[in-house]
Amino acid sequence: MISSRERVNLALRHREADRIPLDLGASAVTGMHVDTVYQLRQALGLDVPGTSVKVMDPYQMLGEIRSDLMETLGIDVVGLGMPKTMFGFRNEGWKPWTTFAGTPVLVPEGFNTEPDANGDILMYPEGDKSVPPSGRMPKGGFYFDSIIRQPPIDDNHLNVEDNLEEFEAISDEDLSCLKREAERLYTETDKAILANFGGTAFGDIALVPAPWLKHPKGIRDVEEWYISTSIRRDYVYRVFEHQGEIALKNLEKILSTVGNMVTAVFVTGTDFGAQHGPFISPRAYRDLYSPFHKQVNDWIHRNTPWKSFIHSCGSVRALIPDFIAAGFDILNPVQCSATGMAPSELKKEFGDLVTFWGGGVDTQRTLPFGTPDEVRKEVRERLKIFGAGGGYVFNTTHNVQASVPIENVLAMYETVRECGRYAS
Repeated sequence: MISSRERVNLALRHREADRIPLDLGASAVTGMHVDTVYQLRQALGLDVPGTSVKVMDPYQMLGEIRSDLMETLGIDVVGLGMPKTMFGFRNEGWKPWTTFAGTPVLVPEGFNTEPDANGDILMYPEGDKSVPPSGRMPKGGFYFDSIIRQPPIDDNHLNVEDNLEEFEAISDEDLSCLKREAERLYTETDKAILANFGGTAFGDIALVPAPWLKHPKGIRDVEEWYISTSIRRDYVYRVFEHQGEIALKNLEKILSTVGNMVTAVFVTGTDFGAQHGPFISPRAYRDLYSPFHKQVNDWIHRNTPWKSFIHSCGSVRALIPDFIAAGFDILNPVQCSATGMAPSELKKEFGDLVTFWGGGVDTQRTLPFGTPDEVRKEVRERLKIFGAGGGYVFNTTHNVQASVPIENVLAMYETVRECGRYAS
């Protein structure tokens, strides 16, 4: 019987296996909100009521996808990442907490929060309440938003080093953690490993505010950063240059640690698309981002068997040729609801050049607001289109959010099981 690892590798080589491989939870953009994970486990009879689920990503409140859930759903990919969360504390020392929806969860010991006067929940970098909070969950909300902690900007004294504080040589401790976890995943499971080593996402707007830093310096405001890519283009370019130098040195050390155990590596999650088109031109992408994406991807392809993974939401049809030219092997999340992102057209034009990872069902409309039958119909269509000839890994279009009807989630996975097989 074919293993999950082999199944994914065949898809990445644009060949059909026994069935279309599935991902759930192998990255921060292919997961599921902890409220929904809890409900799904209950619906599948994996837990008794009241059994807590671990929060693995406190920023987006993504739940742990345990091995029993993976086996029940037929998941083929596991994630390998750095030990610290977006708020700078490690996933260790678990303690109980409850979401606004009433879901019993376990959070890391560094998950130290305080309510503010209006009932919002404040989160602190490294769990340190002696410094200003870096995250806010609105009252009744589902995940945290970064709090912008932008010092006044003096263009005459901008220092590139201030925007490089978070990029540093990987520690021996983190290398040891990666080695142990990679070996565990490789030997104890038959899953493909999707790794995120960090440091290669140039200008990822989720990372710019640096919610893990106690006192971030430089350009940290989201709006100001976007403006800076135009009016302070040379400053941003120098940041990327130094970031790239650090990243390549770290990748050399990581390669010597994890070797060929990794199947694919998450290079960047920088979003370039809005609902109706890209918000930068192909020329702007080629000028500011492509040189650094190509630098990283060339190193990966020259030195490793890993495949290179880019995440970009929205309508990025106009940029896909440039993504491919920059060396990306995998495109996620494949937001088919955006302008110009029709599945049949994407598959016809780019299906031999890039592996589509995601796009299995719309997480903005169909999955949260459609009927189970509408979910089934859309999943069947996406499997048929994207799965033909290989080059496809099934996942939803970005993370499955909270408050999604569990009947729709079940309908999605039932349809994948029924319709995701290739003809023998």
